[in-house]
Amino acid sequence: MQFMHGLRIPEGPNAGKPVSLAPFQRQFIEGAMAEDTANAVLSIGRGNGKSAITAGLALGGLIGVWDRQPRREIIAAARTRDQGRIIWDFVAGFAATLPLELQRRLIYRRAPRLEIEFEGDGGGHVLRVIAADGKSALGGAPTMAILDERGHWALDRGDELEHALLSGLGKRDGRAFLISTSASDDTHPFSRWIDDPAPGSYVQEHRPAPGLPADDPESLLIANPGAPHGIGGSLEWLEAQAKRAIARGGSSLTSFRLYNRNERVSGESRDLLITLDEWLSCEAETLPPRQGGVVIGIDLGGSASMTAAAFYWPETGRLEAVGTFPSMPGLLDRGQADGVAGRYVEMQERGELTVLGDKTVPVAPWLAEVMRHVEGEHVTAITMDRYKQAELSEALNRAGIRAPCVWRGQGFRDGGEDAERFRRAAFDGLVKARPSLLLRSAFADTVCLRDPANNIKIAKARSTGRIDAAAASVLAVAQGARIAAQPQTKARMAWF
Repeated sequence: MQFMHGLRIPEGPNAGKPVSLAPFQRQFIEGAMAEDTANAVLSIGRGNGKSAITAGLALGGLIGVWDRQPRREIIAAARTRDQGRIIWDFVAGFAATLPLELQRRLIYRRAPRLEIEFEGDGGGHVLRVIAADGKSALGGAPTMAILDERGHWALDRGDELEHALLSGLGKRDGRAFLISTSASDDTHPFSRWIDDPAPGSYVQEHRPAPGLPADDPESLLIANPGAPHGIGGSLEWLEAQAKRAIARGGSSLTSFRLYNRNERVSGESRDLLITLDEWLSCEAETLPPRQGGVVIGIDLGGSASMTAAAFYWPETGRLEAVGTFPSMPGLLDRGQADGVAGRYVEMQERGELTVLGDKTVPVAPWLAEVMRHVEGEHVTAITMDRYKQAELSEALNRAGIRAPCVWRGQGFRDGGEDAERFRRAAFDGLVKARPSLLLRSAFADTVCLRDPANNIKIAKARSTGRIDAAAASVLAVAQGARIAAQPQTKARMAWF
């Protein structure tokens, strides 16, 4: 930190002033440079100086301030060469404030790759920038590696590069710095570094609790701890940007949550069935009453998938949902395999998720439990995927359930209509649900696939995503919308 304070800020409104580390920056440097730390992870909102911190650490390592190994090699890896240039420019800018005798020993190269070589201290010390291509790092033995914006690398090539760098660092007892804003979901390797850190890792995450308003000032400061110290945008600027994003909605709001609030939300809001903020507008602490007939949506899973049911009252807009897993494996082990840590256990504690059966959920007993959930209510319809019509029909007969059955396809024809009806009902305020971790998680993983005619159908955003509760809700709400659109006539026959 003494070395960092001897540098001067190379760019921005404070250019030329001595570097002054904020408390969160000092905390990261202390944790990252501890003797037992091999991997340091920093997750923070955009514009809080994470690249500048690691650039200062890289420069100190290059000229031998805290590493005296011969022929030191420092790798700055980024998603693209232009992204990596940000760190290169910071290192070059900081180096311009060093004493002249050190500056004369630095050689800057911009082609064929970005490099800075230090000829002092025996020579052969180099800092180079590489793109996220694993093959470009194979065979190397770096003493320090910076993985810039690790949460936004392509999964396949990014993993290759990370593995190549970490294996190379082990040869020379090097350190890795993984810095980024949050990845879009819990399954990304950067999220796993934070949620399940490896031995010898230091993790510092500045991420607010999910579900808060985008312009909430306290959570903005959690994601942007540099704001009170003149690093990045001020709190007033962040609040103004939040209000602008809220007014625009859609991808603007999702991008603001991802990059400025450091939340784990998908940046590809165009393909989401419904965005986080759109779903939050459907949540209510006080639900409308169970009034009129109820429509039950069923999504039957297999041994690994969740089985879910949704209950929708078209007359009042009330929506409820429950999910069920088989007991083997346990919810905690299943959550680790699905990359959501203890989320399933938390859902069970909240009463949103149950366990039934051993390796698979027995359909007939589960349907009986579903009907008990709405015991005493008039079931207007049970809507299900016709792909499993035979299995569900047999289970309905075994369970002795008598109700009108509506079979729907999950392709672009039926699925597209149901998805659009669900969206319309949600946007019109006709869907009201209690705050549900089950539904939030399901809709966060639900995306829309489009055919050449721009028809849509829902699908998983990731292979281990569990969207069963969302699929059941879409079925129930869409059928409820069709029922509500029918003219009111006197019934001559009813099901009992």
